[in-house]
Amino acid sequence: MIHLKPSIVPKTSEAIILSGMIISIISLAIIHWEATPHIPIIGSIIMLWIYGFIKKVPYEQLENGMLEGAKSGFGAIYLFFLIGILISSWIVSGTIPTIIYTAFHLVTPKFYFSIVFIVTAIIGVAIGSSLTTVASVGVAFISVSESFGLSLPITAGAIVSGAFFGDKMSPLSDTTNLASGMLKVDLFDHIRNLSWTTVPAFLISIVLFAIVSPNIDHADFERIEGFVTMLRGTGLIHGYSWIPLLLLFLLSMKRKPAIVSITVSALAGMILSFFHLNITGSELFRLLFSGYVSNTGIPELDRILTRGGIEGMFFTISLLILALSLGGLLFTLGIIPKLFSIFKNRLQSHRAVIVASSFTAMFINIFVGEQYLSILLTGKTYEQSFRKVGLARKNLSRVLEDAGTVINPLVPWSVCGVFISNVLHVDVLLYLPFAFFCLLSPILTLLFGLSGRTLTFIEDKNR
Repeated sequence: MIHLKPSIVPKTSEAIILSGMIISIISLAIIHWEATPHIPIIGSIIMLWIYGFIKKVPYEQLENGMLEGAKSGFGAIYLFFLIGILISSWIVSGTIPTIIYTAFHLVTPKFYFSIVFIVTAIIGVAIGSSLTTVASVGVAFISVSESFGLSLPITAGAIVSGAFFGDKMSPLSDTTNLASGMLKVDLFDHIRNLSWTTVPAFLISIVLFAIVSPNIDHADFERIEGFVTMLRGTGLIHGYSWIPLLLLFLLSMKRKPAIVSITVSALAGMILSFFHLNITGSELFRLLFSGYVSNTGIPELDRILTRGGIEGMFFTISLLILALSLGGLLFTLGIIPKLFSIFKNRLQSHRAVIVASSFTAMFINIFVGEQYLSILLTGKTYEQSFRKVGLARKNLSRVLEDAGTVINPLVPWSVCGVFISNVLHVDVLLYLPFAFFCLLSPILTLLFGLSGRTLTFIEDKNR
């Protein structure tokens, strides 16, 4: 999508009005009318078609823009298919039930949400994939909270915060490698520089999650003991059920592609299922497509374990295609390039470039809904501006993570937002106020940028 050439150069007023209308249409439909994002995005696409026809842009160019936009998401689509399979295989292998079983024993009378955040963050760093962390350990913690009757939005906020802490700080993370590699910043130098904003955000988040954590009384612990007994009764709790998770860790640490790691882990789960379930090949193929359906007769347990499958990813994938098609149209019609050009040449201080690049990364996440694109576009747009005001490239790579990577899960129509809400069964707008780490990261990068603290300056501005 980044390589699409605009067919026209719109007026500044037209670009601002059209972008404002699109954001208003989508936001109003989702927030006020509680609509799924698909329809308002289609409406926005139609509105851009009309604008393109008025400007006499050939339909073939509009269509090509949409196709190129959608094409940029094919990698994510394949990953989503495999994650749907992974969740199903991890349930029948006993991996997710065993994680849930173990997570129950981590529950304490106080600081529950802080524990969810810390554990998810540790696993996120180890795996290096926020979406995989959410789809595995996140599902387990959501199940624990559901059984306790605890707030699912706060739980989801803690899971998202922890998972995206890992997405920022793990040397295995795609976004971390993309942000540093694109700007030719040493990976570990990039991670060390990220610590100036990430560590304070992490510590503040722990405190905030501790404050909102409930006091779990004795009756709740009696209830959980009954739930643990029910889990053991499913026959899915086994020591060897940790093998798929350990394989995922090992392959991630060896820096194997996410698709390879997830595939191997899912295959291991399928094989293990034959050790404790009387399952046929046809049943296995059915649940990999449609998801695992629990029939224990215990409503609470069945609701928790009925998950996964390729079919469960269709909502996410269809929305991803529509959102990226909209982004492709915005580039083809020159709207996003025009918006960038408005202020790009007016940046004369380090404060101005930090603020502008931060808001640009957030804007792309909100407007296009694509995490990688927010990193690529913002990085390419502001690389020269940072050099011009004497800022080292690692300052920009930090902005890309603080205001780009962690914002995507907070946008209801974004790639990460749609996936997470679908997997955790919690709407983005419900968990957004509690994704403390994701909210704090851009605030801290702006504060440090405005104050000049933790910024690295270069003596030779031509470097």
